[in-house]
Amino acid sequence: MKIDTLVFDLGGVLIDWNPQYLYNKIIPDEQERRWFLSTICTPDWNEEQDAGRSLQEATELLVAKYPDHEAAIRAYYGRWKEMLGGPIHETVEIFRELKNQGQIKLYALTNWSAETFPVALELYDFLHWFDGRLVSGEEKVRKPFPEIYKLLIERFDIDPHHAIYVDDNIRNVLPARELGFIGIHFRTPALFREELKKLGVLS
Repeated sequence: MKIDTLVFDLGGVLIDWNPQYLYNKIIPDEQERRWFLSTICTPDWNEEQDAGRSLQEATELLVAKYPDHEAAIRAYYGRWKEMLGGPIHETVEIFRELKNQGQIKLYALTNWSAETFPVALELYDFLHWFDGRLVSGEEKVRKPFPEIYKLLIERFDIDPHHAIYVDDNIRNVLPARELGFIGIHFRTPALFREELKKLGVLS
């Protein structure tokens, strides 16, 4: 089978993003910090912004509900850049090799707020290497809902039976597999490279 397309997730695959980087500074106590990020500024809450809710609406919603934690809540997007740990260099190098080979199309499918994604575009040149990008916050639909994968296929004329999708969250890999993609659950750049070699995409 000839593979002609590879679709990258971004956070956790090409970019190191983690709210802990910011909240280690704001809430030094580990137990308190864990409680805050699992009870107030939760992953589910953040994903609503990935699906198109505005940062202001999301913030004010939590401030009204947890006024005693206003400063920490407002920091989530007010100091959002401090959650970025930088590129995952080994994966960026794989991306570079694939781009230089010029044998396959390269796309990005990311759960990301439309308001914060432009910040990443300014910081990371490699985000401009893609043949196309689909950002959930701009489309108002996010992974793992099948609609966003179907939109990716339609917009970029992808045949999923000749395409790879890679994501660090297995939850987001499964719908891609159901649509015919070769789904790779990203764990480390080294393992990712080995899987691409086995598939004949990298030498």
